[in-house]
Amino acid sequence: MEPGFEATTSDITVQVRVAYLDEQSKPEAGQYFWAYHVTIINGGGEIVQLLKRTWLITNAQGQVQRVHGQGVVGEQPVLRPGEQFEYTSGTPLATATGFMVGTYHMQRLPSGVAFDVAVPAFSLDSPHQDTKLH
Repeated sequence: MEPGFEATTSDITVQVRVAYLDEQSKPEAGQYFWAYHVTIINGGGEIVQLLKRTWLITNAQGQVQRVHGQGVVGEQPVLRPGEQFEYTSGTPLATATGFMVGTYHMQRLPSGVAFDVAVPAFSLDSPHQDTKLH
């Protein structure tokens, strides 16, 4: 996986590493796939829970896909102070490069106070492109 991207919001750090999946991609058909590995670290003093996520996925032609849904990989993880949660997911694109950026919609427990955490923008670079976009 490529070196990571990182952002911290309200004591929650999000780290992302990306890998191009050559074996699942078909450049001749305009199909490119990436895996991304996310680590969410609670560096604060309160218990938090990830409830929803919003992704903006942009391809090399500037087309943006918005993905919004419950939790991540079917889970709504609860993180106590000092804990972390990791998961791997993936995304397809019709172009050889692009980027993603997102937001995790979270709450503090037990108060239920909602807050958003930035997921850093990260590039989706394949060996089939002319230049990198980051």
